[in-house]
Amino acid sequence: MRETGQVRIQIICPHFEPDVAPTGLVISEIVRGLVAQGHTVDVVTSLPWYASHAVDEAWKGRIIRSEKTVWGSISRVYPFPTNKRNFAARAAGFGGFTALAGLCSLFKRRPDVVLAMSPPLTLGLAAWFTSRLRRAPLVFNVQDVFPDVAVALGAITNRGVIRLLEGLERFVYRRSAVVTVLSEDLRSNVEAKLVDTVGPGSAAARVRVIPNFVDTERIRPQDRDNSYRSEFGLGTRSVVMYAGNLGFSQPLELMVEAARELSDRDDVVFVINGEGSRRQELESLADGLDNVVFVDFQPAERLAEVLAAADVHVIALRRGLAASSVPSKLYSILAAGRPVLAALDSGTEVANVVASQGAGLVVAAEDQSLFTAAVLALVDDADLVAMGSAGREFVSRCASPTGVAAAYGELFEELRRPRATRSRRWSRPDRRIGR
Repeated sequence: MRETGQVRIQIICPHFEPDVAPTGLVISEIVRGLVAQGHTVDVVTSLPWYASHAVDEAWKGRIIRSEKTVWGSISRVYPFPTNKRNFAARAAGFGGFTALAGLCSLFKRRPDVVLAMSPPLTLGLAAWFTSRLRRAPLVFNVQDVFPDVAVALGAITNRGVIRLLEGLERFVYRRSAVVTVLSEDLRSNVEAKLVDTVGPGSAAARVRVIPNFVDTERIRPQDRDNSYRSEFGLGTRSVVMYAGNLGFSQPLELMVEAARELSDRDDVVFVINGEGSRRQELESLADGLDNVVFVDFQPAERLAEVLAAADVHVIALRRGLAASSVPSKLYSILAAGRPVLAALDSGTEVANVVASQGAGLVVAAEDQSLFTAAVLALVDDADLVAMGSAGREFVSRCASPTGVAAAYGELFEELRRPRATRSRRWSRPDRRIGR
């Protein structure tokens, strides 16, 4: 028999530790927090594949792997990895992964609540089907608003496909007891899509802001002169770094062109650390530039060291994307006590945090002249220590794993209550966790 207050939670997510995807690290930490609160958690996710875009060697050989844990269970299914440039193949891969994940979820114990993480958007269907059969409320966690991001990037242009995806998006939103988002930007986006079908009051009550977080104990300010700098020959130069996925969303040609303009400066080096569909293109663009260094994706346990090695970290998103996507790397950079150069739309979450906290500089998305000028302002004139300290103070106060896990635990306990009780609470405006 379960203890009073204990909630049985089923989570369907695209990544989970030991996979190194940012969303996998996020949900893994949330699970640890939920377990610490005494809840039982069953996870359905993919076999680890993010680092090389192929299933890790240690996990090959089986389509589904399941294991019992002291706090519940984990089932990992084949993710059908494909070339990101091939939209049709990628869609088929998402479909295959969703089908396997949905099938596995039906063999778990009956949950009190189901949580699904998006993207991929299709996981919302598997979670809805599970929640419907098990008569458990669905919480849909939106990390990036899809298909908005893909449309803004030009990755999807077919109007019929766009309408189909928008229909699927609204279908899942309407059938979720709660949609959780990372920022006020994303809240406004999702609420607007719900208003026409559920009304403004219900739309506002159904969308909750629970931001991602960073482990401020694991990631702390460290000495910049570390083994990462030695290994990759960075020396004592000012390091301007981007660390993360090298995809279509990130206009990292800004860094390459800034390096070209500053090629006469032997005291500044640009580091692009990561893997992704644009890696080869960026390397070709930087051919012949001695002040651009490409580094392969580093193990998760080395994250604090990688972050500490830089003097300035870059967060860049293409025009129109920042209102639909909040890069989780923001909190890690700030926790490491390093300033941010954010090149993205003004008035959005990352821009507001960096500017309001004095944690770096913000410039317009895809503006090369402003980006290069900001690099010079930071490495030549800015008080980088003060900026880094301001960012560290902010995340320590507002983005702790304990606080975020507690917010989810409170939400799940609320959803477990009788419908009449929780509907009274949903009638009140939601508050932003950590603000």
